[in-house]
Amino acid sequence: MDAPWPNEAEIVVVGAGNAAICAALAAAETGVVPLVIEAAPEAERGGNSAYTAGAMRFAYADLDEYAEVIDELSETDRRDVDFGRYTEDRFFDDLFRVTENRCDPDLAEMLVRRSRATLAWMRRQGIRFQPSLGRQAFKVNGKFRFWGGVACEVVGGGPGLIDMLYAAAGRAGIRIAYETRMVGLETDDEGICGVRIEHGGRRRTIRTRAVILACGGFESNAEMRARYLGPDWDLAKVRGTRFNNGEGISSALAIGAMPAGHWSGCHAVGWDLNAPAFGDLAIGDQFQKHSYPFGIMVNARGERFLDEGADFRNYTYAKYGREILMQPGMFAWQVFDAKVSHLLRDEYRIREVTKARGDTLEELAAGMEGVNAEGFLRTVATFNEAVREDITFDPNVKDGRGTAGLAVPKSNWANTIAEPPFVAYAVTCGITFTFGGLKVNTEAMVENVAGAPIPGLFAAGELVGGLFAFNYPGGSGLTSGAVFGRQAGESAARHILAAREGRRSAAQ
Repeated sequence: MDAPWPNEAEIVVVGAGNAAICAALAAAETGVVPLVIEAAPEAERGGNSAYTAGAMRFAYADLDEYAEVIDELSETDRRDVDFGRYTEDRFFDDLFRVTENRCDPDLAEMLVRRSRATLAWMRRQGIRFQPSLGRQAFKVNGKFRFWGGVACEVVGGGPGLIDMLYAAAGRAGIRIAYETRMVGLETDDEGICGVRIEHGGRRRTIRTRAVILACGGFESNAEMRARYLGPDWDLAKVRGTRFNNGEGISSALAIGAMPAGHWSGCHAVGWDLNAPAFGDLAIGDQFQKHSYPFGIMVNARGERFLDEGADFRNYTYAKYGREILMQPGMFAWQVFDAKVSHLLRDEYRIREVTKARGDTLEELAAGMEGVNAEGFLRTVATFNEAVREDITFDPNVKDGRGTAGLAVPKSNWANTIAEPPFVAYAVTCGITFTFGGLKVNTEAMVENVAGAPIPGLFAAGELVGGLFAFNYPGGSGLTSGAVFGRQAGESAARHILAAREGRRSAAQ
């Protein structure tokens, strides 16, 4: 069988998701066309990016800046949508607030300042964007308003993003070797000199002077989850690809790379209780259940355990998976009544859903498997008495319609659970990606334990450590992958071009 890879390549990109292909495209623009190796078969290509909804957060000061990214704005959009503004200052505030000021300021500066320019660059590569009206805006008084800092999504979501990125890679002449797993890095006195790979049970080394690691974190590796995230994380479901096993991180650490970031932290969400162990591309991100701000969430004891309305979904969903994992049985039920059923996202309407329904609360409780019915009914009664019905409900703003006197408050969007029919959805923890990774500088170069760049080693995407901690502003992941991927590709190409020039000078 012929190998799908050459014995030598000037740049090898490890991984084939959003960050990796952005890196490959940026390098190819300079004339240095890289080889991309992907552990997955072609049918599962794209890493975690393929499983996303395609939301991308970027800063814009006005409609003109917003229009630099969006494919086109129709007259209807301009008339019916309040696009507002999402300034760099707001992006910084959100990023530092939700990460509890733990994010690396230099990396944060790159992400925020380059967000709009990077998406505009992606648009020039053929990626199409549209207003994110379906999930990030509600229509109030005849006008859509964005509520959580994300006003943009890729046309076709994650699968659309991957298809468009691969089409751009094809136009650039970028070769992708599937079912080719990196198993290690090789170095000499000049830095990176090779990538050890495995394909079809055979191991070989590709000689190269530049490697871009963009192959995700360690969320698909149960052993590493338990080792770094803690007890019971080995039992969590994985939202995305089964191929993000931490090999990029481990290979870099083995040659002296500096670890960075929140190694015991991750992005984890409420995920359907009976979803498969890993992501299903046919379902995509639809196993998530993110309309919890408009209802209540109870555990096996029938008790509420978190503030469902603490903030907009975009600023809480990535940390609430951990809270669910900590509950008895590692599950919870989200409960809604008829008043808010029209606000539930499309993911609640798929066939593959774990759901209970009742015309009375008692009937609902009987269908909520694993939940103490008496405890649940007490919780609902106490909650209903505490709702501040004197405050107007408004899903587009933090409306302050909360509860009074509860040990576990609900700060916004509180409504009584009183109007039938009642519905409930069972969720567990679904991990998206891990926050611990490699230390990189602003050139996307991986640093060693002494703080010096490792010549020829670059990184982008979810294995970059130091950007997120504890939590995550929704839509930042794909943007981060694109920003750091583009930088990694440009930096790796400069490294190769400098080496070419050095060889020419030595030959003269």
